[in-house]
Amino acid sequence: MRFRPCIDIHNGTVKQIVGGSLSDSGVGATNFVSSFTEEEGGTFYGEMYRRLGLSGGHIILLNPAGTPEYAADMRTAEAALRAFPGGLQIGGGVNAENAEMLLNLGATHVIVTSWVFRDGKVDMERLKQLQREVGKEHLVLDLSCRKTERGYCIATDRWQKLTETYVNQGTLNELSEYADEFLIHAVDAEGKRNGIEEELAEMLGAWTQGFPITYAGGVGSFEDLERLKALGRGLLDVTIGSALDIFGGEMKLTEVVEYLAEETPESEE
Repeated sequence: MRFRPCIDIHNGTVKQIVGGSLSDSGVGATNFVSSFTEEEGGTFYGEMYRRLGLSGGHIILLNPAGTPEYAADMRTAEAALRAFPGGLQIGGGVNAENAEMLLNLGATHVIVTSWVFRDGKVDMERLKQLQREVGKEHLVLDLSCRKTERGYCIATDRWQKLTETYVNQGTLNELSEYADEFLIHAVDAEGKRNGIEEELAEMLGAWTQGFPITYAGGVGSFEDLERLKALGRGLLDVTIGSALDIFGGEMKLTEVVEYLAEETPESEE
C-alpha cells in the first residue's frame, strides 16, 4: 500500500474540492485554496513531492478544456512537471490529440475518463486509439464512481454525468487490457474526510491481484488508512487530499508517508 500524492488545479490554483460539487457553472464546496499563484503553486507541490520521493502521484486539471481557465490550469501543471519530471501523471481534458504532448512535458502517464465515453458507454475505438498513441504503459483510466442501487456507476465530466458502465469484475478485467493503472475516486466520499467507501475498497482489493489501483475518497484519519489496508488486502495504493496538513487538514503528510512505509511488507516493496 503506497501513498500517491495529488495536485488538483482549478482556475490555475491548487485546490481541494468536495467530490461532485464541481460543474461548468463553478465550484459548490471547496475545502482548500492555495495562496500561491499559478506557477508558484505547481512548483511548490511538485518540489515537495520530489524531495519526499513521492512518485506516481497525479495532477488533475478541473476546468473544461479549451477555456482560458484550463490554460491557467496548464501553466500550473507545467510548473509542477518541471519541478518533478518523470514523477507525476496528468489528467483532465486528455484526448488522442494532446496526450503525447502532455507526456513530452514530463508526465509519466495520462489519465482519461470522459474522452473514452460516448453516450454513457465506453467507446472502445477511442480507447484503442489512445492506447496506440501513447502505449498501454503510459495510460491510466480514471474509473471514479458513485454508488447507485445497481452498484458503483462510473461518473464522467467532473463527476456530473453517470454512465451505463459499472465498476465490477467484468469491467475491470476488460479495461485492464488497455491501461497500466486505474485511478478510482469514491465520488460521494471525496473531500468529506468521514470514512472510506468500504464496499468499493473491498471489491477492488478482491480483484486487483497486483494490477495497480489508486483509491481516493473519504480518508480522514489513520484509522481510515488501516481500514482501507484491511479491506483492500494491502493491494490498493491511496491518495489523500483535504485531510492532509499541506491542504489545511490535520493529518501530517510526513507521518502518513512514514506510516505507510512501516505498514508495507517487504514483499511489496
